[in-house]
Amino acid sequence: MLQVVNGKRTVKNTKQLVQNTARRLNFKSPRLMTSDEYPAYKLAILEAFGEKRTPRRTFKRGRPKKPRYRPKPDLVYATVHKIRVKGRVKKIDYRIVFGTEEQVKSALEQSRCSRKINTSFIERQNGTDRNRCSRKVRKSYCFSKDWDVHGAATCFSLYSYNFCWQVRTLRRPDGRAGECTPAMAAKLADHVWTIREWLIYPACQW
Repeated sequence: MLQVVNGKRTVKNTKQLVQNTARRLNFKSPRLMTSDEYPAYKLAILEAFGEKRTPRRTFKRGRPKKPRYRPKPDLVYATVHKIRVKGRVKKIDYRIVFGTEEQVKSALEQSRCSRKINTSFIERQNGTDRNRCSRKVRKSYCFSKDWDVHGAATCFSLYSYNFCWQVRTLRRPDGRAGECTPAMAAKLADHVWTIREWLIYPACQW
């Protein structure tokens, strides 16, 4: 989990999420990015990982033209397209927004997680987060009464997941069997951290 933005899914929050994620990746785009068809993602990804072009000044009256963004050759982004009939998903397809079929195919072949364009990983993560954070359980008396506390609980649950939560489907980089967290799979840790260890460890502020 690279970045969390608390709040409703709006254009503003979407841009903040993608910009913060790009900053953590040093503005180097991953081999492949996927999402659902929420329109705000396209512009947010283009502004964060694309190439900025500033129009030349014309020295004429009126407002100057706004900068334009164009995708870089290594920017690959695809969306999942779900076809529903009477509210039920009947077919799942994908659409390539940036990049080519060859780039998408190459990225999937190099992936250690999946061979298809999908959003199942983030959907599974959302389900795991609901189970780990009682404030998000549906029809519960544990719902948050204060937005700031809810945001803090969200960050606590999601970020501690990286170092303290053992994921059965993950494998250690060295191939050895045993407990593995997302941080261990990413070679950021060599053991499962306790909550206390994670809380007192000095953090880099972004």
